[in-house]
Amino acid sequence: MRANGSGPRREPLGTKVPEKITVLFWVVKLLTTAGGEATSDYLATRGDLLAGVVEVLIFVTALWLQLRTRHYAAAAYWFLALAIAIFGTGVADAMHLIVGIPYAGTTFLWAVVLAAIFWQWHRSESTLSIHSITTRRRELYYWATVFATFALGTALGDFTATALHLGYLASGITFAVIIMIPAVARWGFRLNSVVAFWFAYVVTRPLGASFADYASKPRAISGAGLGDGPTAAVALVAIVIGVAYLAVARPDTDMERETIKRPVRGRHAPSA
Repeated sequence: MRANGSGPRREPLGTKVPEKITVLFWVVKLLTTAGGEATSDYLATRGDLLAGVVEVLIFVTALWLQLRTRHYAAAAYWFLALAIAIFGTGVADAMHLIVGIPYAGTTFLWAVVLAAIFWQWHRSESTLSIHSITTRRRELYYWATVFATFALGTALGDFTATALHLGYLASGITFAVIIMIPAVARWGFRLNSVVAFWFAYVVTRPLGASFADYASKPRAISGAGLGDGPTAAVALVAIVIGVAYLAVARPDTDMERETIKRPVRGRHAPSA
């Protein structure tokens, strides 16, 4: 695909995702999962049709903005992550509440979908590394994977909280313990970095969503009763602050490599 022209069809000029996975990356990721869960639930209280239309519009807009960029941009990247969190929650919830599929069924279904995407991505590109997201096709595989992880995490969190009767807080604590597994396995047993990343990435969804549900849901169903709207608002403000810092300080980009790639300008610039 040629790089000339304009719009989402242009090939990337560089990586389209964070080059350095920092602690702040995981913090913002957890905030997007929590914010997406609470926002989707808040929209659902306004009616399923309205919620569906708004969530689709947010997702399409965010996807369009992300695909228009030709390198990683924190605002575009995290806006799409948040949009997927909102839309993925809505899709997973609709499969249970409207279609009537049990949480165990939606969890299994999205696990199969995620495995299929991983299989096809690796078959096509021979890698699942996020550091290889430098072509349009790999970027689409990446975001398809992200969508599946959000939908799977939503279904899994609801499954543990309701079908297994753990409640939201116990579910959140359970996933907080589970998310330590890839960290310990990576540090102590040299678990493959790609496997460790995607393991943790999947678990962040039910982890963040469980705590968001605990904060927002009524006490009668094991929540703290703060409400979906206030919980979503707090999470969204925190996301904006975190993304603004990432956009300005850029701790998740390789500044040295960018400096090398950037052409030297001025009267005394050396010739090529």
